[in-house]
Amino acid sequence: KKKLKKKTKGDSAWLRPSRKRKRRIKSKGDRCYCPSGTAVEEAQELPLCSCRMETPKSREILILADRKCMATESIDGQLTRCQSAVLKHEMMRPSNSVQLLVLCEDHRNGMVKHQCCPGCGFFCRAGTFMECQPDVSISHRFHRACASVLKGQSFCPHCGEEASKAKEVTIAKADTTSTVPPTNAHGPATPGGPEGRADTTTGSTSHLTVGSEVSGRADSSLPVHSVHGLDTSAIPGSSRTATLQTGYGTTATPTVFPGPPRESLEGILVALDTEKPKKLRFHPKQLYLSAKQAELKRVLLMLVDGIDPNFKMESQNKRTPLHAAAEGGHKDICHMLVQAGANLDMCDENQRTPLMEACENNHMETVLYLLRAGASATHKVTLRFFLAVRSFISQCQTGHQGQGWLRTLFTFNCEFTLFPFQEENICLHWAAFSGSVEIAELLLNARCDLQAVNIHGDSPLHIAARENRFECVTLFLSRGADVFLKNREGETPPDCCSHNSKAWVALQANRKERDAKNMRLSQAEEKVLHSDIALGQESVPIPCVNSVDSEPYPDDYKYIPENCVTSPMNIDRNITHLQYCVCKEDCSASICMCGQLSLRCWYDKNGRLLPEFCREEPPLVFECNHACSCWRTCKNRVVQNGLRTRLQLFRTSKKGWGVRALQDIPQGTFVCEYVGEIISEAEAEMRQNDAYLFSLDDKPQDLYCIDARFYGNISRFLNHMCEPNLFACRVFTTHQDLRFPHIAFFASENIKSGEELGFNYGDHFWEVKSKLFSCECGSSKCKYSSSAMASLQADSTPEDQQQPSSSPDTSSSTSPSSPS
Repeated sequence: KKKLKKKTKGDSAWLRPSRKRKRRIKSKGDRCYCPSGTAVEEAQELPLCSCRMETPKSREILILADRKCMATESIDGQLTRCQSAVLKHEMMRPSNSVQLLVLCEDHRNGMVKHQCCPGCGFFCRAGTFMECQPDVSISHRFHRACASVLKGQSFCPHCGEEASKAKEVTIAKADTTSTVPPTNAHGPATPGGPEGRADTTTGSTSHLTVGSEVSGRADSSLPVHSVHGLDTSAIPGSSRTATLQTGYGTTATPTVFPGPPRESLEGILVALDTEKPKKLRFHPKQLYLSAKQAELKRVLLMLVDGIDPNFKMESQNKRTPLHAAAEGGHKDICHMLVQAGANLDMCDENQRTPLMEACENNHMETVLYLLRAGASATHKVTLRFFLAVRSFISQCQTGHQGQGWLRTLFTFNCEFTLFPFQEENICLHWAAFSGSVEIAELLLNARCDLQAVNIHGDSPLHIAARENRFECVTLFLSRGADVFLKNREGETPPDCCSHNSKAWVALQANRKERDAKNMRLSQAEEKVLHSDIALGQESVPIPCVNSVDSEPYPDDYKYIPENCVTSPMNIDRNITHLQYCVCKEDCSASICMCGQLSLRCWYDKNGRLLPEFCREEPPLVFECNHACSCWRTCKNRVVQNGLRTRLQLFRTSKKGWGVRALQDIPQGTFVCEYVGEIISEAEAEMRQNDAYLFSLDDKPQDLYCIDARFYGNISRFLNHMCEPNLFACRVFTTHQDLRFPHIAFFASENIKSGEELGFNYGDHFWEVKSKLFSCECGSSKCKYSSSAMASLQADSTPEDQQQPSSSPDTSSSTSPSSPS
């Protein structure tokens, strides 16, 4: 039975039915038998609708729908959207595969009567559709193409009855509730008498073509919401092509009044004195309802009766009457409640204050009154409150109300525009997203951080560049925005915009200007100590500069381009022992023996490692050798060609000497080889200075290592980085003795010209050297800085505080500039 259920699930068009129903067991003569002759009952799972079910309220979906019905009528291929007002906030949907909807009362009644097709979510109240009638008083409506299909048989998606029992019905547009008469079950369908509303699709509607996506408001410019809440497609940084639009209207900036007009208050007081209200004539709940419905007279009567103005409605998420009045924008009611002692900063279950309600519903007069009355403008901002922020920021596109909002909020020391909202976007991100230069300038003048980044690492300049907001780009650049700042995808602002846009031209001009300025400064300050420390032994010169102190260029070692030995080393260099290829072309075919030794050829046509090369545990790489039949220029010869990248030795402020790139280095490019004196482990144990040792194997018992103390190349000056841009790989070129590989450094990411190069020395190195000095890489993820090591030592156990062995570390490389 379990196997049968799994199989039927795969055939069903419904992924997760809301309820399960077993089909009626067939008669004895119709029962299925397995090959052994045992009868098996077919337990089928059919998706049933959830038309009568209600889900909890969702304020976000209600706001995105502009408090209008989201029902869509399908009439003979024409889709029309209802725009009636929504009274109830509970959401409904005909099945789990259709989005949640907020509906007007008429369509809610239609949903309960199963007049919405569970397959597409469109209402079947006019036109041609299928109607299933499992009972005399019940009718289920759906489209023929939306019937549930199980093993080639169709069923009603509402009740699971066979679709063959359903009849095709055609109902005129003016009649939306007709059903198939029970007396005519086998004959042609005739429409029944009308009931309810005659036409639910007239009035303010919009037409869509069949097959178009329909969700949210048909005429709204808000982003389409998802089934479970807010859509993130209009959030800065979360979508590269999203646009920010809102459906809120705009009004002129109003005048601030302390309360309701004098005449209205005098009239209410006269009526109050005339009626002489009796004590306890109202229930406390009535105060909330009257405040919501703007019944000022009744509110005043209840307040005089002594009803608590801070009464919380349990059925309304513990909202107070002031919440209801602020949500409706009833400033007079708010004034009476505040005068009666209402708490301006009372929070409901969702941590929402009356000020938030007024802001979210765009009632500016009420917002200004509450602020003047003393409402806190620095209250903790909830996720939902970002809707209000998005509203007033976007309103500057159609008028000056957005600027009025900001000026008002800053006047009352409201700093929530500086706080991060969804995806850690601050208001300056939203201003850049909408291209609102005036709003952006106001925010910058109010101390908004121009370098703030969201969860994607995007700064406001990234957002403005991506949305091609030229004026915002120029504003941010004039305020000192960093054009070289990278987001989490490694993109700078110029990388985010089209190369034929105005924004890209402005960004490129700013980048060139800053590059030229930096170059002039570096040339003026840096002193060239040597034009080529390699003395012509490399294919490219390696200059040495110092702009930090008066230290001369290092000359306490012998520069060599290849590894050397100072004691006998039995390295197998016999050409007859080499495995070689017989390729006649560029060794790009899979039959290349050298490529097979490396599992595959890992170099592309440009000599770079393929993106799928594992950097965490690099495989051994065997390049073609002098025994191979291929050309000397085949693509499997990279490390043996030597140094090809332009590098520079420079003096750092805290780490001694370092190496940086003088050109852009793409990811996977071979940079340099760690060259030095090949010595045994026993020899390494006897040497006092272990600052330049690099193990040739990663096994616990290392046999040989490279010491670059007395003989080495540019790699001996590479510093440690907790976030390195280089990684080491073991490569074999002229021999295949596995004890003596070449240690080659490749770029682990795209490296810009001027960036320092470095690799991770490893934990073994810092276990020994952390007692002598700390890491100065400057990374936010640094594990070996003085502060990080102090924190680690404070948290360590007595066993962890034991002194490490004083023997030199031969399992990883060490700093070339460690202090003596």
